[in-house]
Amino acid sequence: MEYLIHLAIIFAIYAILGVSLNLVVGYTGLLSVSHIAFYGIGAYTTAILLSQSSIGFFLSVVLGIVITFIASLLIGSVLSKFKDDYFALGSLGFGTIVFAIFLNWQNLTRGPRGIYGISKPELFGIDFSNNLYFLILALAFLSLIYIASRFIVNSSFGRVLRAIREDEATIQIFGYNTLYFKLMIFAISAIMAAVAGSIFASYITFVDPSSFNFMESILILAMIILGGLANLRGSILGALFLILLPEILRFVGFPADIAAQMRQVVYGVILILLMLYRPQGLIGEYKL
Repeated sequence: MEYLIHLAIIFAIYAILGVSLNLVVGYTGLLSVSHIAFYGIGAYTTAILLSQSSIGFFLSVVLGIVITFIASLLIGSVLSKFKDDYFALGSLGFGTIVFAIFLNWQNLTRGPRGIYGISKPELFGIDFSNNLYFLILALAFLSLIYIASRFIVNSSFGRVLRAIREDEATIQIFGYNTLYFKLMIFAISAIMAAVAGSIFASYITFVDPSSFNFMESILILAMIILGGLANLRGSILGALFLILLPEILRFVGFPADIAAQMRQVVYGVILILLMLYRPQGLIGEYKL
C-alpha cells in the first residue's frame, strides 16, 4: 500500500509539470525544454529554506514562486522574441545554465552532494510526514493547478494563446501584443512547475542536480506529447502512463536495473512513433 501511495505522489508531481508545460507547448505552440529548470528552482528554494532556516513549507512555496516568477520574466522576455527552433534552443540553453548553477554553486546548493534533511510540511497540527496525508496535499495542489489551467484555457486569454499558436502574424494585425501573452503564459507555467518542485523536495527530503537534467525535460515533454497536446486531461493521462511504465516493465519480467534503462529506450520509441503516426498524442488537439 505504501508503494502505491508513493507512486501516486510522484504521479501528482509529474501531472502538475505536464499540465503546466502543456499551456506553453500545446496551447501556445512554443516548444520549451526549460520547464525542468523552473521545477529545479522551486525544489532548491524549498530545500535550502527548510534545511537551513525555520521557514515553513508553505512560505517556502510562496518564495519559490516569487523567485521563479522573476527568473521566468527575465528569460521569457528574451525567449518570447524567438519562434520555433530558436525558441527551443534558447530554452535548452537556459535549462543548461540552471543545471550548471545547481551543480557548481556549492556554497548554496552543495553541488553534486545535494541537500538533505528537508523537512515535511505541517499545517494546523497535521504532520504530512505521513505519506497518505502527503498524497492528499499533492493531489490538492494538482487540483488547484488543473482548475487554474482550465480557467486560463477557457478564457479570452486562452483564446488568444490558441490564435498565437495558429498564426501569430494575423493576431498581431488585430492589435494584440503577442510578446506580452507569450511572456505571461511562460511565467504562469513556470511558477506552476516551481510548486511541483517544492512538493518534490519536501517529499523526497533530498535534492541534487541529477533530478533536473535534460533527460527529465524529455520525460515531461514525452508525457504531454503522449497524452495529448492542447488537452489538459491528456497531460494527466501521459503522466500516469509514463510513471507506471517502469512498473509495467517489471511486471513483464525485466529486472529492476534493466527496467530503469528500458524506460529511456521506450520514451524514445514512443516519441518517434507518435511523431510519425499521431503527432497530437492520444487525445490531443494540436500537432507540433
